[in-house]
Amino acid sequence: MNSTTRSMIAALIAVGGLAAATSASAQPRRGDSVYQQELSVCGRNQQDRAACIREAGAARQEAARGGLTSAPDYQRNALARCGLQPPADRADCEARVMGGSGNTRGNVDGSVMGGGVIRESVTTVVMPAPATMPAPMPAPSRVPPPAIAPVEPMAPMAPMEPMPAPMPPAR
Repeated sequence: MNSTTRSMIAALIAVGGLAAATSASAQPRRGDSVYQQELSVCGRNQQDRAACIREAGAARQEAARGGLTSAPDYQRNALARCGLQPPADRADCEARVMGGSGNTRGNVDGSVMGGGVIRESVTTVVMPAPATMPAPMPAPSRVPPPAIAPVEPMAPMAPMEPMPAPMPPAR
């Protein structure tokens, strides 16, 4: 092979490599559309703009490595937390998580950005009227009544004399 042929082959390989690199960089990476959506929210939410951009970049990088999976199953997580409740309260907890089935009134308040979502449900339980019982008889007193000693009448007191007027200060 002569040097001209070798030069042409090397030039073709270089041009092919350059074309492949250009086409690869022109194609959007996996997660770019999600990244752009997350960036568009930055500055319009309650999070610091710089922190928001940093978080979006970290999520994009993790998605490129294949570390991000689908969204977590929040309802399953909430039901798992209900499993930690005492057995008597577990059914009410699950009813709140599932949307208040069987409750007469349910209310959801708050947001994740505000610190949490509070779910309230009210269940009315009608208690049976208590059975009337006869009033208990007072127990006989075992303490003897207090003894009162007779008191002699007091003699009348003599009227008091008026006090003398104060003396003027000396000069």
